[in-house]
Amino acid sequence: MKAKNNFNWNSCQSWFPSLTLKSILLLALVWFNFQTSVQAQEVQYTRPSWFFGIAGGANFNFYRGSTHQLNADFTPPVTFHDGKGVGLFIAPLMEFHKPDSRLGFMLQAGYDNRTAKFDQVTSPCDCPADLKTNISYITVEPSLRVAPFKSNFYLYGGPRLAFNMDKSYTYQLGINPAYPNQVLSPEEKGDLSDVKKTIISMQIGLGYDIPLSSTTSKTQFVLSPFASFQPYFGQNPRSIETLNITTIRAGVALKFGQGRLIPKPEDEVLLKDAEVQFSVVAPANEPTKLRVKEVFPLRNYVFFDAGSTEIPSRYKLLKTEEVKDFKEDQLQMVTPVNQSGRSERQMNVYYNVLNILGDRMIKNPSTTITLVGSSEQGPKEGKAMAESVKVYLVNVFGIKASRITTKGQTKPNIPSMQAGGTLELDLLREGDRRVSIESSSPILLQEFQSGSDKSSEAVPMQEAPMESYVVFDVKGANEAFSTWTIQLVDENGKTQSFGPYTQESVSLSTQSILGDKTQGDYKVTLTGQTKSGKVVTKETTSHIVRWEPAKIEEGLRYSVIYEFNESKAINIYDKYLTEVVAPKIPANGTVIIHGHTDIIGGDAHNLELSQARANDVKGILERALAKSGRTDVKFDVSGYGEDENKSPFTNKFPEERFYNRTVIIDIFNNGK
Repeated sequence: MKAKNNFNWNSCQSWFPSLTLKSILLLALVWFNFQTSVQAQEVQYTRPSWFFGIAGGANFNFYRGSTHQLNADFTPPVTFHDGKGVGLFIAPLMEFHKPDSRLGFMLQAGYDNRTAKFDQVTSPCDCPADLKTNISYITVEPSLRVAPFKSNFYLYGGPRLAFNMDKSYTYQLGINPAYPNQVLSPEEKGDLSDVKKTIISMQIGLGYDIPLSSTTSKTQFVLSPFASFQPYFGQNPRSIETLNITTIRAGVALKFGQGRLIPKPEDEVLLKDAEVQFSVVAPANEPTKLRVKEVFPLRNYVFFDAGSTEIPSRYKLLKTEEVKDFKEDQLQMVTPVNQSGRSERQMNVYYNVLNILGDRMIKNPSTTITLVGSSEQGPKEGKAMAESVKVYLVNVFGIKASRITTKGQTKPNIPSMQAGGTLELDLLREGDRRVSIESSSPILLQEFQSGSDKSSEAVPMQEAPMESYVVFDVKGANEAFSTWTIQLVDENGKTQSFGPYTQESVSLSTQSILGDKTQGDYKVTLTGQTKSGKVVTKETTSHIVRWEPAKIEEGLRYSVIYEFNESKAINIYDKYLTEVVAPKIPANGTVIIHGHTDIIGGDAHNLELSQARANDVKGILERALAKSGRTDVKFDVSGYGEDENKSPFTNKFPEERFYNRTVIIDIFNNGK
């Protein structure tokens, strides 16, 4: 059979005998350099948004499936399966993407060859059989272009519409090696039958734009190496059998576009005038600052690292000679009420828990303790952990060994890890690997109170801080104005002028604006002198309040700790809230209650749990106050769940997670 004419790359070269890809690029570079040299050096253009050009490359084609019947007139005695080949891709292109944008559009339409040679198979006569196919298309490929970093690197993807233009094959039956004198059969050539006229598939790819010309050229050229992947989905070229094609394409695109002229400084004055943004920021005065002295509950646990029976290095361990200088009340913490996290300050107290315990045992020589070590490895390791704590107290603080009893067990008396648990079991196991300090002497484990009993004095600041100044922002002033001034007119018509200025931002104290007044409403007028001599004005209004040193209102902070996943306070804390905290609430006082959880469990559950804990504390305090006939206290109750921006501590270590299962109570005379 007579084969149809195939696309011949050699014939393309005959059209352009001397224009190889290398020579095209060389000619383009010469042209770019010529254009650049004739441009005035001060002329600048933007990067183009529209590009046009040509893309060329190689299709690496991989055939899979079954090919047996070549057409109605010829079916070889064997079935071909796998094949591969390299075909030409060449297409004009069009692109649109604004400079420094992420999204754009691409369109390529041209010649797309999917030629391949199948793996050789053996016919029933033990003769080698070879098959080559030359399937080619006119392809139309619209794509979405995405530059994820707003850079020259981009990704693209979209559909591929292909219209068949060639479907020829060449079949060759070879000679049986056992009979080398056989006559070689002639090649069978023809067209594949049942080839689909239209193929709809997809592609994804990536590329990188390499600018070949500078922004001094209106016409700018870009070289873009690219690669794409066209999976076999939809690429079944025939309506019979199971042949499909997967293609990897690699190539380069040469494209050009025209930039927009960037006006010279003298031409852009009016544009810059319009770009000036004027605003006034007048901070509100903070009349009162709240801070608290904390009563910090001591958790009677020392947590141990997995695989170790030594006290972890994060705990503060003293040397014998340092004990005489250790004083519990030296760990002072006077804390802002709105502090962001307390770990650095308050965990300093917890990591001194053994030193506080040793100091209290020295001061109370009749007291005794029991150290109960709990380890998932069994009582023996648990007792070894307890012995580590005992050795420290005996050797460093000189506590008599007879005052300390040690025991070991597998689980704590109140374990965090319950039967049937499924969430974050590793964190729960860390919390159960601990030494519990037990004592019948409450004085050893009573809460820690920060600082001394003396109230601290708030020293008022004599000068207003910079953050209290009124800020006049004139964005774009450096380029638009030679100088600018500010005029303020108050509600009584009094006018003040400030300036001239050349910077983009100016800060003025409230005292310099208000004088003897405490506050005022002002009309603010910006007057700018452009570099071309034009006058530009902008107006706004502002309410300005005189800065005064904030009054420091001190309060007391108490905390109670809950067991894992519990919203009811244990009896000792119920008694503590009723007998210690409630009597400290002043008449007409304000009590701010914040509930928290650790990170174990779901967000929604933990938020609900923290709210329940906060309300539990509120209920206990209200009942205690009601017994005294008091209803004058204002409560502010919130639950923050596991929100790490609000939580007292981080959740890196088990001791931090235990202290995050807490409710914090702040008490003020009339705090807000």
